[in-house]
Amino acid sequence: MTAPLFVTADESLLDELLRLAAAAGTTPEVAHDVPAALRAWLKAPLVLVGEDLAVPMARAAPTRRDAVFVVLTAPVPDRVFQVALALGAESVAELPRSEGWLVERLTDVVDAGPARGLTIGVVGGSGGSGATIFACALAQVAARGGPSVVVDADPLGPGVDRVLGLDLVDGVRWDALGHTTGRLSARALRDSLPRREGMAALSWFGGAQPRRLQPFAAREALSAARRGHDTVVIDLPRAADPLVDEIAARCDQVLVTVVTTVAGVAAAMRLCGRFPDPGALGLVVRGSGMDDETLARVVGSPVVQRMGDQRGLAESIDLGLGPVRSRRGPLGRAAIRVLASLGDRIPRAA
Repeated sequence: MTAPLFVTADESLLDELLRLAAAAGTTPEVAHDVPAALRAWLKAPLVLVGEDLAVPMARAAPTRRDAVFVVLTAPVPDRVFQVALALGAESVAELPRSEGWLVERLTDVVDAGPARGLTIGVVGGSGGSGATIFACALAQVAARGGPSVVVDADPLGPGVDRVLGLDLVDGVRWDALGHTTGRLSARALRDSLPRREGMAALSWFGGAQPRRLQPFAAREALSAARRGHDTVVIDLPRAADPLVDEIAARCDQVLVTVVTTVAGVAAAMRLCGRFPDPGALGLVVRGSGMDDETLARVVGSPVVQRMGDQRGLAESIDLGLGPVRSRRGPLGRAAIRVLASLGDRIPRAA
């Protein structure tokens, strides 16, 4: 079931909710009483419960679930919050004040993508280890199986849009999202980003001095990216920062790119030691100077993939083609294997 569920016997409130649903381009299922609501309760992606039925719904004790909200058209009295808590609702929405926010939530229901895309963080174990290149390679390969996006969380990096050849493509960058104050729709973000062949990038405006990520804007953008794309790859900076640590904690997997030089391994060991659980990280290794077992023991994180250097990489990026020109190359093969191991979403190379 992809239609939201409206639970109310108040015709006036229902008219308002139906108007918002029409603006979002969705047709809801409507339950005018508790039994009808209980039958559809777990199937709907979003449930809006009118204040008029919030108390009897709470007494019925439906199964706890996400995306339940109590809605009313008058100023919110304290007792409504108590009822919402008993019902297991996430929040209370007052109309017309919350109209824009509700339309965005209803719009998200229309999105055909998964509720939460696979999210992979990539960070360099040392400078020059190729983290941004590998993050972009992952997104390029993932786009063959569904919409993907690379999120540039490193304001001092080369810029993922430049690496992917999207720097001259119109679209929203971090600078425009820095002033975000409300919930960001998955569809709105997906449609506004620079994109090519199913792959999008959220980066910084070229030439401008990048600013630090704003916490609220970063959380909203990442949430919308996960709701609107099958695969989200985040290019993480090496510098320690509470917001970066929070973003990394939200990833399904964090990969650390490592070069097998003495300096590269030493830097990777320090970086991995910064994470609460280094053993949960995965090492993507360039070079053959140290075997997997020794490297894992020294760094404290397992090796998940090795890859060789790719010929013509700089030329490919300079031409605006991105790092992966062929899935048979070292980057393409490594990206395919990593993605397959994380979700079996991408077919292996022939």
